[in-house]
Amino acid sequence: MKHTKSLMQAPKQTSASLCLSCMPSARTEAWWLSRHAEKQAEVDKATADIVFLGDSITHAWELEGEQAWERHFAAMNCINLGYAGDRTEHVLWRIENGELAFKKVDFVCLLIGTNNAGHRSDPAEEISQGIASIVARVQGALPTAKIILNAIFPRSRKPTQRMRLLVNETNTLIRRFCDGEHVYWLDISAQLLTKDGFLEANVMPDYLHPNAEQYKIWAQAICDRVAAIKEALD
Repeated sequence: MKHTKSLMQAPKQTSASLCLSCMPSARTEAWWLSRHAEKQAEVDKATADIVFLGDSITHAWELEGEQAWERHFAAMNCINLGYAGDRTEHVLWRIENGELAFKKVDFVCLLIGTNNAGHRSDPAEEISQGIASIVARVQGALPTAKIILNAIFPRSRKPTQRMRLLVNETNTLIRRFCDGEHVYWLDISAQLLTKDGFLEANVMPDYLHPNAEQYKIWAQAICDRVAAIKEALD
């Protein structure tokens, strides 16, 4: 597989203008710190086919997504670095504190940002800046890895609701980071919504977190994208 070095850089901002989404920040919950210590030890100088990086939706490969994980990823060398409740700044802190200290990684599957929208109602531009910072730091830590940047999953039942519009605006911004060479876009939103753009409870019971069936869809989409990238690089 061929690899080339990415030229993407983190947004250049002064400390005075740095938004919260770009400021690496640790959480204080005991379970979070314990998970970080466990994951840090697990990744130290290891190799991986796919690293999954994100928040509760990624974390839930171990819960609602367990069957899909077993079917699609268990036979591969994959690691789940999803933490429930994380925002972009928490992922940045984890990267800066050893969670990407791999010897080699082929793909990083990144999904982050929904909690910046939901917890703090960050503007789309600030969420996108946080995601850009993560992409740049992943590339710095793993320069040969290909990044699969996932569109933030739709949330809220109606397409006109404030949170849905904020997510849509953010996705429009972060899609620009994908160059088809180092960073690749993956958007399964259409497969989660009705034709009229509604999000149903039988897809996401809380209009935020997918159920087990949706993890099967996501897993297949990831595998298809990985296969297509590998084929293009061969």
